[in-house]
Amino acid sequence: MPRKLKAFTTSAGFFDLAVAAPSMKAALAAWGADSDLFHQGFARETRDAKIVAATMARPGLVLRRPVGTDRPYGETAEISERALVGHGRRKMAARTKPKSKPKTENAAPKRPASRTAAADRAAALAYEEEEKRRALQEQREKGERRRAAARRERVVAAAEEALRQAEAAHDRTASGLDRERAALDRRTEAEARRWSREKDRLQEGLHRARRY
Repeated sequence: MPRKLKAFTTSAGFFDLAVAAPSMKAALAAWGADSDLFHQGFARETRDAKIVAATMARPGLVLRRPVGTDRPYGETAEISERALVGHGRRKMAARTKPKSKPKTENAAPKRPASRTAAADRAAALAYEEEEKRRALQEQREKGERRRAAARRERVVAAAEEALRQAEAAHDRTASGLDRERAALDRRTEAEARRWSREKDRLQEGLHRARRY
């Protein structure tokens, strides 16, 4: 049976965030928080009729609005000038704010007539569908990352093999040149010895010719 949803709010950077979820843990997961914002006093359950209506209409989807404003929550929001001015002050206050237990707003607004038990069930089912869609999307993204990693490994392996083959070809060429250089040196030495003997013979013939 689908669990009943509640509306939770927090702030992140220049935005107020809201989400309809069955528990605080589920809300933290939807926000991608890596710490317990409720325990730290930075998140809470809300019964504000407008926020409840907006989040229940799109359960499981994180809605946002410029921080410090009373604008309606939506899937996207623009940063307001007021938010830019007040952001630094709120960061300083957050550093010195003592830990407090999560609390809910005291004033519970009158339940809208449209929020019937059937609507609650529909919202819970929609939340579960959103969770399934998100999980499927995460699986697809993980699969794509694995495929991208495999492609990179193949490209790297091909580049390494090309380098190995080029180095082997270079070594063969260098070895061949070394052999040719050694052979040329031997020919040069042999020619020098031959020329030395030939020169000596010719010079001796020249000396004898001059004596006549």
